[in-house]
Amino acid sequence: MTEREKMLAGELYDPSDPELNALLVKARKLARRYNQIDEDEQEKREAILHELLPNTKNLPGLQAPIYFDYGCNTTFGKFSGANFGFTCLDVCPVYIGDNVMIGPNVTLATPMHPLLPAERNVRQRPDGSYYNLEYARLGLRITAGWRPM
Repeated sequence: MTEREKMLAGELYDPSDPELNALLVKARKLARRYNQIDEDEQEKREAILHELLPNTKNLPGLQAPIYFDYGCNTTFGKFSGANFGFTCLDVCPVYIGDNVMIGPNVTLATPMHPLLPAERNVRQRPDGSYYNLEYARLGLRITAGWRPM
């Protein structure tokens, strides 16, 4: 199983994996570009969102700044959006349904750090580099009737 497959399955995985790192860097660069484009340049913003959120057919209304871990793991439904300062740590799939309006400075966070010391402790690779493991809460689904606890 690849680290990406483990991540999406909610299993312990190495977040410093090269494939995951490449996806993370791509998403963060796209979000940074989006955040720097003025609101009257809608075509440029939409092009970035199509690349950042490839599983979303109807693009959301997103007020910059936005932040994503991967983007490709997040899907927005129709007529949805988020106000300023939306952060989505989409380590596993995040579905935001139709007609969902997210207020300012909201963070949706799916990553979890292990609670057991044996799983949480920093590890060393044969090459001498260090890494840690994490996992994700599965199935974050936000719908129009959703309320935070």
